[in-house]
Amino acid sequence: MKRLTAEADWPEDWKVAAFYDSFEVFGEIPRAARARGHAYSYLNRRRHTLEMVATAAAPGATVLDVAGGHGNFTLSLAEMGYEVTWNDLRAHLAGYVRRKHERGIVHYAPGNVFDLNFHGSFDLVLITEIIEHVAHPDEFLAAVSRFVRPGGHIVMTTPNGGYLRNRLPKFSTWSDPSVFEKDQFKPNADGHIFLMHEDEIAPLAQRAGLRVRELRLYTNPLTNGWAGTSPLLRILPRAGVEALERGTGRLPRPVLRKACTALGALLQRPAADGDPAAATRADQGGPK
Repeated sequence: MKRLTAEADWPEDWKVAAFYDSFEVFGEIPRAARARGHAYSYLNRRRHTLEMVATAAAPGATVLDVAGGHGNFTLSLAEMGYEVTWNDLRAHLAGYVRRKHERGIVHYAPGNVFDLNFHGSFDLVLITEIIEHVAHPDEFLAAVSRFVRPGGHIVMTTPNGGYLRNRLPKFSTWSDPSVFEKDQFKPNADGHIFLMHEDEIAPLAQRAGLRVRELRLYTNPLTNGWAGTSPLLRILPRAGVEALERGTGRLPRPVLRKACTALGALLQRPAADGDPAAATRADQGGPK
């Protein structure tokens, strides 16, 4: 993946993307405490995401990266040997992703995910930090599930609604989500509407014709500098932060639900009856 230097005539969000790429792609942990927290949490999420992708599909599989933004997952997966289609509402970001692209197969399909016509086209669909930005998470997941081939998978990451300091509503208890439609699709944390709770994932998946293969809870408040822990990130070395994060994963599940700020899910569309090839792909972790 090419490292780009911001140019004066670039759109502002391209310039911002180049700054974030320095640590999100190239691993340079910034000095400022708040930025260090963002960097650690992003790199942690990246690790979990790529692990779930590798569990579900082998290199050579087709992947749709929904709301792929700056293209970090798109290009990383392409370099790992996957055939990836980048998507985002902000069509002009495709130009930035093209400039970073060095190797691997990448296609571009900008636009609203609800308008895409990719029925059964992909072995895996990636939806990272998106579902919390939509007013109807159930409809979003159902729409995305239609892009997946029988036996294929969805890898989803999202903030953990069960985190003890979360103050946003729970989707399954909200009577009229349509009131949030005017606020959906906004970027960054200001655009969060509902935060998914672990116990909501299986019912949402079932309604979308999916089953849950794995749920992960990860990233503690120290790792991302939340709950007043940012000053500690100036003191602790990176290895210490990562060791504490690994230790968090050994806590009892009820504690993880309250202590972790992030949630990852590996979902599968069941193989179609009478389709032994799809069943084989599902059993072996990807297409052959």
